[in-house]
Amino acid sequence: MKETEKLNITKSLQLFEEALTLVPGGVLGARKPTDFIVGEYPIFLESGKGCRLTDVDGNEFIDFLCGYGPIILGYRETEVDDAVYQQIKDKGFCFTLTQKYQNLLSKKLKTLVPCSEMSIFLKTGSDATTASIRIARAHTNKLKVMRCGYHGWHDWCVEMKGGIPSKFFEDVFEFQYNNLKQLEDLMAAHGNETAAIIMTPFGHPNHQKMQIPAPGFLEGVRKLADQYGTVLIYDEIRTGFRVSMGAAQKYYGVTPDLTVLGKAIANGYPISVVTGKKEIMMAAAQKLFISSTFFPNSEAFVAALKTIEILERDKVLENIWEKGEGFMKRIQVLIDKYDVGAELTGIPPMFYITFKADDTGAYKGKRKDFYTQLIRKGFFFTPFHHAYISYRHTEKDLDLTLNAIDESLAFIKGKYK
Repeated sequence: MKETEKLNITKSLQLFEEALTLVPGGVLGARKPTDFIVGEYPIFLESGKGCRLTDVDGNEFIDFLCGYGPIILGYRETEVDDAVYQQIKDKGFCFTLTQKYQNLLSKKLKTLVPCSEMSIFLKTGSDATTASIRIARAHTNKLKVMRCGYHGWHDWCVEMKGGIPSKFFEDVFEFQYNNLKQLEDLMAAHGNETAAIIMTPFGHPNHQKMQIPAPGFLEGVRKLADQYGTVLIYDEIRTGFRVSMGAAQKYYGVTPDLTVLGKAIANGYPISVVTGKKEIMMAAAQKLFISSTFFPNSEAFVAALKTIEILERDKVLENIWEKGEGFMKRIQVLIDKYDVGAELTGIPPMFYITFKADDTGAYKGKRKDFYTQLIRKGFFFTPFHHAYISYRHTEKDLDLTLNAIDESLAFIKGKYK
């Protein structure tokens, strides 16, 4: 199989060289070139529409990153954007006091999310996870935290510890998804001092295969939280309004005490939520301080209300699940066909193609070559993060993608004989 020609990303590289003189590292976090494949992926984008992106060099891609998850409908979704424009034009969105959309969105969440009785609204996922921990500690008067999964960049949970005194995370203990025994042991040692267990109800660890909950795992975690008087928090920043309209807690049938939501709730507008049982949430009013100039800004509330309206009206999640199920089945057929060590994990709304580790390290080369071929062909995935299906992915888009996956796996088969 012939290697696909490399993309022209000259303008991206020029902008990055300039950015290195203006921004530490050029770009921060998960947007930096080393989180993709250096020299192959664009670094700066120009525009997006539907499920397609265009970079500053004019290359067009069918996108499966969806802004790292917020784009549940599509880029530049007319109804959502128009609702926001109207709010800005007719009423404004940044005031000293709060507008009514806070109440409207909180009431809507109560009808959808099983644990939701009261809500507070913030801007980012890290805001929400950190607020949830503060609420749990204030409610229980306990200190320790058990965590499973990625929960943002704040001091208590970030993986890179530079600039953070150890005292800020020394009471946080990590357990692995689907390892109930590990959590049982941790709680046996620290349970009486544990304020919160925070976890992703669906396993999507960074750079690793995705995992569905093993039989009894979520139920076992819920039982442990109850046994020790610990607040169970689900981090549903990625799964909320993508796995189901009641989030993964409704899909899997196990209800936490608190949930954090974000990303897909507003189709790209910045908003996050801590929602949960009234008894626990009231700590936010009585025992602690959570505030920001921009938390009450109403443009994101309006976007969230409109996005949820569209998700319900157009049965968006049913559409995504149906497309995704067929897509994943056909990917698996291709993986079986070429037998190069590729693995497919996940669920229809969010999935991941990885390569089995081997003693020679060849899997790293296969991974790099596979995703290099895809980006060169015009399909935006990343080797180090799972993919998403959006409402605006058509069957034709998915057919084109399957053809590209077929050719890319064939290339790997030929190169790694």
